[in-house]
Amino acid sequence: MDRLTPEIIFGVIALYFLVLMAISYFTSKDADNADFFLANRKSPWYLVAFGMIGASLSGVTFISLPGAVGAGGGNQAFSYMQMVFGYLVGYAVIALVLLPLYYKMNLTSIYGYLEERFGKWSYKTGAFYFLLSRVIGASLRLFLVAIVFLQITEGFEMEVPFWLVVAATILLIWIYTFKGGIRTIVWTDTLQTFFMLTAVVLTIVAIGNALDKNVGDLVGTIQQSEYSQMFYFENFMTDSNNFFKQFISGALIAIVMTGLDQDMMQKNLSCRTLRDAQKNVFAFSVILVFVNMLFLGLGALLYIYAANVGIEIPERTDQLFAEIALEHLSPSIGIVFILGLIAAAYSSADSALTALTTSFCVDFLDIEKNQKSESENKKTRFAVHIGFSVLLFLVIIASYYLTDKPVINNLFSAAGYTYGPLLGLFTFGLFSKSKIQDGWKVPVICVVAPLITYFLQINKLFIGFELGFLNIGLNGILTFLGLMAISYWEPKLEGETDTPSWEVGDDEGLLDD
Repeated sequence: MDRLTPEIIFGVIALYFLVLMAISYFTSKDADNADFFLANRKSPWYLVAFGMIGASLSGVTFISLPGAVGAGGGNQAFSYMQMVFGYLVGYAVIALVLLPLYYKMNLTSIYGYLEERFGKWSYKTGAFYFLLSRVIGASLRLFLVAIVFLQITEGFEMEVPFWLVVAATILLIWIYTFKGGIRTIVWTDTLQTFFMLTAVVLTIVAIGNALDKNVGDLVGTIQQSEYSQMFYFENFMTDSNNFFKQFISGALIAIVMTGLDQDMMQKNLSCRTLRDAQKNVFAFSVILVFVNMLFLGLGALLYIYAANVGIEIPERTDQLFAEIALEHLSPSIGIVFILGLIAAAYSSADSALTALTTSFCVDFLDIEKNQKSESENKKTRFAVHIGFSVLLFLVIIASYYLTDKPVINNLFSAAGYTYGPLLGLFTFGLFSKSKIQDGWKVPVICVVAPLITYFLQINKLFIGFELGFLNIGLNGILTFLGLMAISYWEPKLEGETDTPSWEVGDDEGLLDD
């Protein structure tokens, strides 16, 4: 095989999805709503842990992170690792604080906690912000894949409209998730994580062969390059890569984008017991450190290779990995890249679509509490699944015309505005014993807080201090203060304690074997 052809590429893609559909067929037999939402809480923790690597990284890390290494601005060189180290703190909070809470309350949607703690307005507001956050996040991830697929078709001088590429991308996800939901995704994510990591390792080996260097030589080359700096302690006020900003941002991002995110928590809640879910989170967080180092090393090597062979860096640095893998390395690496890209993107997007469907059905349609039959609820779930597929399609099309920065930066910036209110709501609920006047004031606070954050950041009203990804912290603080302003202390009745109902019981929760 001298070169890639459209037939080979689309043949590989077709074969890949046939495998996913085969997995879907065997895992979705006789699947009901309980299987779709939480796999009947029978998922092996080690499968969840390995699959969550792919879901956490996604196509954004696979494509955008290597490109960001040499792009300048946020996350340049190895500075992203500062955020990854912050993740470890965030994941510890998830395992030791949030997971015990979710298991003891026996939640399907984690936003049910807000209803128990505050009331319906807070509950619906939290669920709405998850839907908004996940629609934006999933769309940006799928946007990257569609861009690369479009780049492939243009390379073969095929005139395929962008909307058709996007539509095909989403349709494939819908086909293998609409029936089995999370029960299917636990298994497909495991396969997709394997393909994604294999693609990165083999690409690094291929670049080493092209540069006539072994693994040890490659490590030395990276260390001696301009891309190897990991820690940035200077310019706390103005540098978005400053260690303290990145570390704190990483901890907050891990808490909100995993611990307060229905998509990521849905996989954890599908584990058999609380202890299994905690083992999953700790194992996953340690592995994630090494995997991110691998991606950053690949990013540095892409820039080093491009300089060695005279490749011009694309204006969209997100496209650098694709250009080198498809046009400058062997055809076999091109195939591996395509498999890795599909795996990376779909391991996140498929679970996002399932989580969006779950949250809307449980949080807004009360599918667990209504008196309808299983078949009627399945029809409802089916319609919601289609509706969110269409919504993702529309948002991706809009993203194509509105963004030109590395997508990983756009993703974390958007997360600061959409996840901030969730951070404020859960923090106030967990660390304050006050009640709030649950009503229209709650959504108003959760809209005003990100607007103030955006206004302060865009107008640089911090006397030269650049917030960077810390916008999520400011947003959460403003939400917390707003909730405090409408809070009140309710005197206890005689014999009443401060211990809420979900804190009663053994440490293993309601689902221990």
